[in-house]
Amino acid sequence: MNRKSYLAFGGLPAAMALALTLSLSAPFGGNEARAASFDCSASGLNANEKTICDNRQLNDDDVKMATMYTMLKGLFAMGVSGNMADDQKAWLKTREACGTDVSCIEKAYEVRIGQLQKLYDGIDKPL
Repeated sequence: MNRKSYLAFGGLPAAMALALTLSLSAPFGGNEARAASFDCSASGLNANEKTICDNRQLNDDDVKMATMYTMLKGLFAMGVSGNMADDQKAWLKTREACGTDVSCIEKAYEVRIGQLQKLYDGIDKPL
């Protein structure tokens, strides 16, 4: 496998890029109202979640972040994946503190996706 296959999508490997692409298109292909990490049609959504559901870019960011998080969590042993879950819960509190402020939510996703990308980049991968 050549190194370029790992750079298919912003430094992500080709397989991860494909999974991300499919997950980005899936929520918008049918009648489902869905972000990656929660059901947009569910009752009881907070204002932050409603803002994400109502904004296509935020919804796409949620899909990307949730896909990366889920894939990475599956790659690590329980200790590391437990730490990842703790980090995710802390990040969710940060995101929810943004309320309905779209630019704040965008920044929260940018930071979290960057953290997950850094974690992925630190994995010892074959070339």
